[in-house]
Amino acid sequence: MEIADFAPGKLWRTLDPHPFVPADPARRAERCKEIFSMQVAALAKKLSGANRSHVVLGISGGLDSTLTLLVAVKTMDFLGLPRSNVHAYTLPGFGTTRRTKANATKLCQALGVAFGQVDITRTCQSHLRDLGHEGQEDVVFENVQARYRTEFFFNKANELAGIALGTGDLTEVGLGWCTFAGDHVSHYHVNVSVPKTLVRFLVRWVADEELADSPAQKVLYNILETPISPELLRPEKGEIAQRSEEIIGPVELADFYLYPFIRFGMRPGRILYLANEVRKRGLFDGQYTLDDLYRWLKSFIERFFANQFKRTCLPEGPKVGSVSLSPRGDWRMPSDAETKLWLEDLEAMYAKLREK
Repeated sequence: MEIADFAPGKLWRTLDPHPFVPADPARRAERCKEIFSMQVAALAKKLSGANRSHVVLGISGGLDSTLTLLVAVKTMDFLGLPRSNVHAYTLPGFGTTRRTKANATKLCQALGVAFGQVDITRTCQSHLRDLGHEGQEDVVFENVQARYRTEFFFNKANELAGIALGTGDLTEVGLGWCTFAGDHVSHYHVNVSVPKTLVRFLVRWVADEELADSPAQKVLYNILETPISPELLRPEKGEIAQRSEEIIGPVELADFYLYPFIRFGMRPGRILYLANEVRKRGLFDGQYTLDDLYRWLKSFIERFFANQFKRTCLPEGPKVGSVSLSPRGDWRMPSDAETKLWLEDLEAMYAKLREK
């Protein structure tokens, strides 16, 4: 954060490049503790109300499923139930890498939860054959994996008389970065109002404060350094080929756009202006040009509008901050809303900023 030196015609105010994440380490730690406690309390209440004591979830070796697992483990501790009541499964598919699979396995073993592994490639190949699909990497190829995993979790939850936990975050909900009727649905969604930039700090806080000097802490540090990916496309030389931020944009920009857009109903042109001021002050973690900011804000608007149909039928989850996209109380929007006026406002500001 900083305050620009006052000059006529310039913006003189504090600009926060990460509106969901306090810059002060002490405040950030306090915020993480509070949110993690809220997630645990919410899941505990859900289990008590549903008269269930078991949870099922997928653990991919990525940030979101890791946070869900940590919340589930802490909830069992809070309720006085064994950690073995957390049933975590890794379901490697076409895009799973050795690194993420190993991290998922090591983390579950370190936390003492019930752990299973089911390779889904044969099942998905069979389904692709039923569809007459030739195995090319397209949206069908990706969604077959995501939807089968969700089917597995729901059916396993039925078998265990438990509930299936969702793992996606607020940023993904906003951008629609999920498979409809796949990872988009669950019995309960503990991360649904936690933005991606904050997920990272929550996992680090748990590693440092709850699991310090434990085998799990080392695994969490490795997960924190893993590129964000749904891992639905085949790896390249054993490495992750599908990187989310190359497709949906840097998550720090997505969250910077999301906060004022939802919290204050801010116009896209003004959001672009503020983002450009943050860029000029060198406050973003990444290095961006005005063209980058425009490109990813335009993508954000188009994705946000195009994916409202997914938000209309989101599962329940706790609201842990001032921004939520729940269709039951916070965000109601027609699924066929047009982007025309919003994009026109963005284009006008972009043109003005390029003239300077």
